Amino acid sequence: TAEETDQLQELYRLLSDKDFESRLEGLGLLLEYCKSSPELLSNNIVQFFDVFGLRLRDCNKKVTQQALEVLALMIPVLRVALHPVLVSLVLAVTENLNSKQSGIYAAA
Repeated sequence: TAEETDQLQELYRLLSDKDFESRLEGLGLLLEYCKSSPELLSNNIVQFFDVFGLRLRDCNKKVTQQALEVLALMIPVLRVALHPVLVSLVLAVTENLNSKQSGIYAAA
């Protein structure tokens, strides 16, 4: 629907913003959508992970850590829908296991 398209566009805009605070806001919005309308994310999982996957490798440590924490909360909700993006998801999380930042390492 048009409303869902608008919601996804806003989410993509925030997650792709140059400002790290906007990206953090986007992660909060993502978690909200995951809880309130998981089907929105499930139905657009590949497009969504094209944007979200970048946050798992973000240059800002706060964003990376928050993305990993959000991912941990999303996995039980989006379980079956994650199959098309599982390989890229595992690779992104695995890369963070090498982090010297304790928060990122713990979240991974």
